[in-house]
Amino acid sequence: MKSLAEFVKSRRKGVNLTQEEFAERSGVALTVLRKIEQGKTNLNMDKVNLVLAMFGHELAPVNSKEMNNEAR
Repeated sequence: MKSLAEFVKSRRKGVNLTQEEFAERSGVALTVLRKIEQGKTNLNMDKVNLVLAMFGHELAPVNSKEMNNEAR
């Protein structure tokens, strides 16, 4: 499973946008996008969801026990 950082970075590169271009289009500060792509953990969920919305996704809570059971 990809991390959030890997997902965002690979999708951004897949649409051929620089960090600056992507941040502007998604409506977040460049520093926010850089923190996401660097795998920082102290992130604002609203900002993360603005970024993920560019790919038709959103961040939501999941039950990790259920997720681990499904993976088996």
